[in-house]
Amino acid sequence: MGNRGQKRAETVEDLPADKRACNSLEFRPSSSNSSVQTHLNSTNSTAETNDHDMDTSSSASESSRSEGEPEKDSAYGSCDSDDAEQRHSDLRDYQRRRSSGDHGKFKRILATLGEETEDSGQLAVLTELCEVLSFCTENSLSSMTSDSLSPHLVKLARHETNPDIMLLAIRAITYLCDVYPRSSAFLVRHDAVPALCQRLMAIEYLDVAEQCLQALVKISREQPLACLQAGAIMAVLNFIDFFSTSIQRVALSTVMNVCKKLPSECPSPFMEAVPILCNLLQYEDKQLVENVAICLIRITERVSRSSEMLDELCKHGLIQQTTHLIKSNSRTTLSLPVYNGLLGVLVKLSSGSTLAFRTLFELNISGILKDILSNYDLSHGVSPPHIVDGQGNQIYEVLKLLDELLPTSTGQDAPELFDKESFLKNQPELLQKFGVDVLPLLIQVVNSGANLYICYGCLSVINKLIQLSTADMLVELLKNANFSSFLASVFTRKDPHVLILALQMAELILQKLSHLFLNSFVKEGVFFAIDALLTPEKCPALTPEKCSQLMVPVACRTQFSFDMSQKSASREVLTCLCYTFASGSSVPVSERNSCKLEKDSVCNLAKHIRTTYFSSELFDSDKTLTDVLQSLRTFSTVLSDMSNVSMKSEGLDQREEKFYGILRQLITKLNGKEPISTFEFIESGIVKSLVNYLSDGQYLRRQRECCANHSNVDAIENRFEVLAKLFVFSLDPLSQDLPISALVRKLQNGLSSLETFPVILSNNRMRNSFATVPSGRCTMYPSLRVKFVRGKGETCLNDYAEDYVTVDPFSSMDAIEGFLWPKVKSEALKDITKPLMQDLGQVEKLPLQTSAAASSSPDGSLDDRGFDSMLTDLPEMQEVQAVLSQSAAPEQAVNSGEMTPGAMSQESADEELQFSSEADTNMKRDFSASCSSSEAASPKLLFYLEGEQLERDLTLYQAIMQKQIKEHEAVASTRLWSQVYTLTYKKSVNQPENRKECSCSIQKSGVSDKIGKHLLRTSFFSSMFASDLASDSEKSSPTYDILYLLKCLERMNRFIFHLISHGRLGAFAEGTLDDLDNLKIAVPSVPQNEFVSSKLTEKLEQQMRDSMAVSIGGLPSWCNQIMASCPFLFSFDARCKYFRLGAFGQLPLSHGDSAVASERRQSSNGLPRKKFLVSRDNILEAAKQMMELHAHHKALLEVVFNEEVGTGIGPTLEFFTLVSHEFQKTGLGMWRGDHGSSTSSTSLQPESGEFVICPFGLFPRPWSSSRDAFDGIQFSEVIKKFVLLGQIVAKALQNGRVLDLHFSKAFYKLILGQELSMFDILSFEPELGRTLLEFKALADRKLFLESTGGEISSFKFDSCFRNTRIEDLCLDFTLPGYPDFLLASGPDHEIVTMRSLEDYVSLIVDSTIIAGISRQVEAFKSGFNQVFPIEQLQIFTEEELERLLCGEHDSWAVDELVDHVKFDHGYTASSPPVVNLLEIIQEFDKKQRRAFLQFVTGSPRLPPGGLASLNPKLTIVRKHSSSWVDTDLPSVMTCANYLKLPPYSSKERMKEKLLYAITEGQGSFHLS
Repeated sequence: MGNRGQKRAETVEDLPADKRACNSLEFRPSSSNSSVQTHLNSTNSTAETNDHDMDTSSSASESSRSEGEPEKDSAYGSCDSDDAEQRHSDLRDYQRRRSSGDHGKFKRILATLGEETEDSGQLAVLTELCEVLSFCTENSLSSMTSDSLSPHLVKLARHETNPDIMLLAIRAITYLCDVYPRSSAFLVRHDAVPALCQRLMAIEYLDVAEQCLQALVKISREQPLACLQAGAIMAVLNFIDFFSTSIQRVALSTVMNVCKKLPSECPSPFMEAVPILCNLLQYEDKQLVENVAICLIRITERVSRSSEMLDELCKHGLIQQTTHLIKSNSRTTLSLPVYNGLLGVLVKLSSGSTLAFRTLFELNISGILKDILSNYDLSHGVSPPHIVDGQGNQIYEVLKLLDELLPTSTGQDAPELFDKESFLKNQPELLQKFGVDVLPLLIQVVNSGANLYICYGCLSVINKLIQLSTADMLVELLKNANFSSFLASVFTRKDPHVLILALQMAELILQKLSHLFLNSFVKEGVFFAIDALLTPEKCPALTPEKCSQLMVPVACRTQFSFDMSQKSASREVLTCLCYTFASGSSVPVSERNSCKLEKDSVCNLAKHIRTTYFSSELFDSDKTLTDVLQSLRTFSTVLSDMSNVSMKSEGLDQREEKFYGILRQLITKLNGKEPISTFEFIESGIVKSLVNYLSDGQYLRRQRECCANHSNVDAIENRFEVLAKLFVFSLDPLSQDLPISALVRKLQNGLSSLETFPVILSNNRMRNSFATVPSGRCTMYPSLRVKFVRGKGETCLNDYAEDYVTVDPFSSMDAIEGFLWPKVKSEALKDITKPLMQDLGQVEKLPLQTSAAASSSPDGSLDDRGFDSMLTDLPEMQEVQAVLSQSAAPEQAVNSGEMTPGAMSQESADEELQFSSEADTNMKRDFSASCSSSEAASPKLLFYLEGEQLERDLTLYQAIMQKQIKEHEAVASTRLWSQVYTLTYKKSVNQPENRKECSCSIQKSGVSDKIGKHLLRTSFFSSMFASDLASDSEKSSPTYDILYLLKCLERMNRFIFHLISHGRLGAFAEGTLDDLDNLKIAVPSVPQNEFVSSKLTEKLEQQMRDSMAVSIGGLPSWCNQIMASCPFLFSFDARCKYFRLGAFGQLPLSHGDSAVASERRQSSNGLPRKKFLVSRDNILEAAKQMMELHAHHKALLEVVFNEEVGTGIGPTLEFFTLVSHEFQKTGLGMWRGDHGSSTSSTSLQPESGEFVICPFGLFPRPWSSSRDAFDGIQFSEVIKKFVLLGQIVAKALQNGRVLDLHFSKAFYKLILGQELSMFDILSFEPELGRTLLEFKALADRKLFLESTGGEISSFKFDSCFRNTRIEDLCLDFTLPGYPDFLLASGPDHEIVTMRSLEDYVSLIVDSTIIAGISRQVEAFKSGFNQVFPIEQLQIFTEEELERLLCGEHDSWAVDELVDHVKFDHGYTASSPPVVNLLEIIQEFDKKQRRAFLQFVTGSPRLPPGGLASLNPKLTIVRKHSSSWVDTDLPSVMTCANYLKLPPYSSKERMKEKLLYAITEGQGSFHLS
């Protein structure tokens, strides 16, 4: 625990409950192993138990256990130490020694109990019995002994006069049940339960009554029915208000146990308890309320088939109390399973009781459900890992309730449905209110990309709502919903159940409001969608085989088990969508796997609608093409014609002017008053024409064909520059919204409407399994069963002998090949490779490089073959080449490596050799390793699944998923794991590929001598065609066109300054601009969040919440492909979770976790804690030693400062902050602005405390390749510092720590692997960048005039720089600011002239952002890659990476302080000291706010998200002072963000003491 401030002793009571030291009493000797475990649960599962009782008895811990909650690791200072393990071991030895003598003691005690009649003697015997029972084990007791003890104990429990005898007898009963659970049956046989209930029904002694409750909770576990029949429920509830909270929990635990086995034939024993239970729902204790709720959930489940019983529940106020609890503003926060269970209670009540149905409408249930639906997308990642998609379950229950509240009756339905329907008809205002509340949110849920059965549920409710509403009501409901557009997007779904609902809704709308919706159906594309279903190939027909694939796994349809021991209760059920929302009792389970839809029902209904409402007699066929659509098609045709016309037939300027005119007309049309529907925008073909023209058709070619035969890169560049002009084109000067934003929004709407990327949820519990392939190891997830079969005609391969093997589902094809190849290759192949092996025998001695180099596979999954298997594969020539290439270029192999959970524990000592860092002498060899020389070995085997070749970049799980979703949206996960897959393997025929380098890269490679041409293409066009978009989307589909255009626009948006500046340079060169000041521009840009697709983000969030998302190899392939090509489509939060999943192979942490809980969760997910002792005197040296030990390992580093007592998050954050500051000190030679000191010694530790001043951020200092030292600083030491910096940055990201570093935007670009251009110099050295641009403009004008034969005299006038000749500036060929950095030598490079100006600019650019810093950047990357592959960061922008690494720039917004600060232990938000503190914080300047944050949290910066994401919340508590309050200082616990503030007498005194504490309290952690 890190504590700052005044040194004084702190009492335990002053600490928050989750920070108190573990109490040794909690390890009371007990016969039950579960007791110790229970105590751990009770102490660790209460994150907010500041004022809860700390009861150490076994029964109290039983009551405080959170049911269904997994065990958690202990917190800081926990009992999970070596001492605790030793104590447990000694305890077990002691128990074994004692058990041998216990049998004799029990015999003696039994004999004494039978003979003793005096009270004193009985007390002594009972005391001895309790002592023996508390220390004995289950082996010490037998059934005979228990049976013999029971009648004596029951008799003494009924003692009439002596309360001590009663107490000890009942305590003995409690201990007996605890030690030997089977003794409960003997006690029940001897009427122990009625005896205990008798004591509770007429309480004479409170301690006896409490002990009775303790005994009953033990007996009820094993004998719930006997307890029910004896009246235990009413006995424990009768006087519950007289007991303390902890004992009330014990009483409710008894009721919970009894309610597990409620009989359906005799409801009276538990129904009479309902009024008391309903009353208890009003209590404030969360655990008590949850236990009561679970009891009521089970009671409702038991009586759900009796409408009379359900009515009785309603009369006792169950609905009122339940609706109050599920309100979003309820004081009591329920756990997700209990919350969902209460929603299920309302479902059952509304289904079986007309009274409940009416009551729910009168209580405005739609308003409550509206709040739940509106928060649907705010809970990503909140559900714990052991609950599969908990938020989805909640929405599922809400949809079932909505479905029950909208009854639609047919002729055969029960009379209750008619009563409910007539109730709504008689009170239309209730139905109107219901529709207004829920309809917009249901549409929003469907549009957000909900999974199939949630989508079906929403549509079913909407369909019922339309069916029940009158025409007038529908007009009001749909006036702001754009329902036609919504319906058109639903028609893009493949599932026939969804299509049937869409057609039924369309028919109902046309029946009731044909005159209003007929034209909008045409405009939005509903008419065309219905028309398309008439063609057999587009209309999904239902066959028996297809029906079996339409089954969806609905795990949440079964009753949720609140007891972790009943795991079998929540198994997966395959159910057809027809029955997904049917009442549980109405349809037998055996019938739910058959579909109710007829074979051609979709096609028949579509024909009916087409002939009824769109026939030629009723509908004018000319209306099928709207004016807007025809207008957009005209633009599309013109663009297509321009693409087809030869470049030479028309002047370039003329084409650009024509293109710009079309673009302006298009943007004006999109921003016009006449609305353009998504259907019209897509159907017009404008997107395809625009993309085809911009790229000159390149986007449809394969990546390696990119520009092979293309010589029009300059023309493409000009087209993009024309498009860039739209960013500065404005329709309304007063509007801040750019006209181009309308195009982006249209594309986003089109993407949401058209994309059909599937969400595949496994919905099954994680279970351990053993995967034989590829490495033979245990996994925490199921394995696939695969049979390997040799392909027909493969004579060079052997058969694989085994029937089937278990395969890690996240294995790549390369990993499977590595396992299979040695086993199936023929002897002939082995003989061929023996001579080759003899020549290459030394390969085994090659040093192994970074951690993932030898064991990673390109798909991001782990190849666990390791070092040993690599040696077994070396006889193959291609394997030799692979090892050679891996050794030559370790970084390439690291690029996409990913550790799966549990892999670290499987590594052998040999594999750990991969982690050894290379000697410094090998560093240059590592840095200069060429990626081009590391061609991966060609595959030896090709794999086929049912005749289709599997893609090499997919995992086996992804390949199977991709195959199944081609046939249907939903995949039944039960069948997935039970099926045996046949993989056919064939020998790969390696054909040499004559790869032609694309002209883009040819252009790049040819400008090494003229870096000026490097201005634009390297940073923009080099990657425009480089990465394929999602291959699951056909390149001919509109979705692909939209994705590509969005990618172009997003990149243009980020490089808009470069594009516009480049255009200005060209204009100046051609003479259309004469003033150098015109090169200064301020370009607006579209906000980055405009490019985020909420629908795709929601889909990715759903996938990452799935239980199979233990690595990115467990996500559908489209997630990885779109993330690689278009990461901007996903929100920053979603990409952060994906990044953690891909880089570290673990689930992202929930925002609601406390910091300590977060660390525990991280530790349990494969990041063990490693403590490290650090001296403050030499931080960088300590950081170097730490990284040498832990850089290569996934570990959560925890820092302890030497001679300080603080430990935990606070000191660790401060350590990373101190390291950040050390790297910014002068004298290191790392950064621009640090010119060294001539008086500095050879020591690399800077002696002065001065920091490098870089107002625009840190950027590497250029070093000449001809110099190894400067001003006493060795370049080799600078390289070492950059390696260490890379390690620190990567480790901070891995551990979730914030750094106080201010890198420049250009340096972040280098980290992300982007190339820099001259324009980037402006971001860190504005004056130099601006001057270079102007020099470049003059040099370009000179070249232009020379190429056109312009007059030299006019040029001499124009070539002046600010009215001064270049020669008169007296510039020499040294780097500005670095006079010792010689750019070039020779007679032509002594003084800069107009003729050598272009060379001068090119050389400065090269030295500043390319050659002069390349070795430092490579050193940084090599250090980073030792922790995890730096390429994993490329899904972020520069600004996002800074936010991820350094947190928030601004401290906080003042108006958010009260919302995100917690006040406790004597303070409230209105307390005068709190008001004074908030005012003081508002008055702080930036430096003081940083110091305050450093003091309270250990870091001067807040994490990403600001105060709202600080975990745990910043907490202000009252500090009780032993002396005069104004002399005391505030103190903190940095681990808990906990400020203990004395109640000072005045604001001035508080500010004085606070400033003193935050300045003088820095630099040490002591007890506060």
